Amino acid sequence: MVRVALVTCADGPDVAEDRDLPVLVRALDEAGAEASAEVWDDGRVDWARFDLAVIRSTWDYSWRAAEFTAWAERCGGLTRLANPADVVRWNTDKRYLADLAAAGVPVVETRYLAPGDSVELPDGIEFVVKPASGAGARFAARYTPDEHDTAVRHVRRLHDDGFTAMVQPYVRAIDSGGERALQFFDGKLLHASRKGPVLAPGTPYDQRKTAHPGLTDWTPTADELAVADAALSAVPGEPELLYARVDLVDGDDGRPRVMELELVEPNLFLWLHPESLPVVAERIIEAASR
Repeated sequence: MVRVALVTCADGPDVAEDRDLPVLVRALDEAGAEASAEVWDDGRVDWARFDLAVIRSTWDYSWRAAEFTAWAERCGGLTRLANPADVVRWNTDKRYLADLAAAGVPVVETRYLAPGDSVELPDGIEFVVKPASGAGARFAARYTPDEHDTAVRHVRRLHDDGFTAMVQPYVRAIDSGGERALQFFDGKLLHASRKGPVLAPGTPYDQRKTAHPGLTDWTPTADELAVADAALSAVPGEPELLYARVDLVDGDDGRPRVMELELVEPNLFLWLHPESLPVVAERIIEAASR
């Protein structure tokens, strides 16, 4: 019998509930594995006793990124970690979008402002500011051209907290076409979802947001699948990815481009796609048995 750890984080006021976690633990047990949910920074966990540790909902990592990536290195030295620690290190810093762009993948245009950089913001357009290490729209906000002073204070707050800031044009098509999340498991398309806009005008950056508003089932287009495939093919080192989520939006030209490539702890939305649950359980057990 294989032993599987589904890695999560401790409950807290800033941490969303993982609706999939108990359901997936039960599905793995019913499929013949010994599965348990384990908190990543719980020093009592013996990771070596597991055949596979699958990062699932470590949704506090973004404000503890250095600590989290160090844990991934340690855990990966004791058992098989999915996804691997080198992928975790690369993907926890959203400067990976620059790597994808350099590889020819269409991505949302992004500038990075590290602590110490002068704060230069776009003129004449709506834009978004968010941390380069972030999840669930935490510390993200949307600004109009006449809100520069507020946006500058936002960037400086991120810098004071040690974060690099990302600045992107607000992708207007999100308001009508939403954002699509294409889920892959063991290299194969699992399912896809569509959600509405997350960042409402005037919402303060430090206000908690609904990360996945209006989530519905989605059938990806051929163009979306092609962009997702290009993004996954551009991951450095061609690692074996157990899971991946490619978040896409439409650019001004109407063509899909990558908003985020989620390789660390993407929400799988199994509650919306229950037909995918046995597939995920089967592929996790297969990975643990390899």
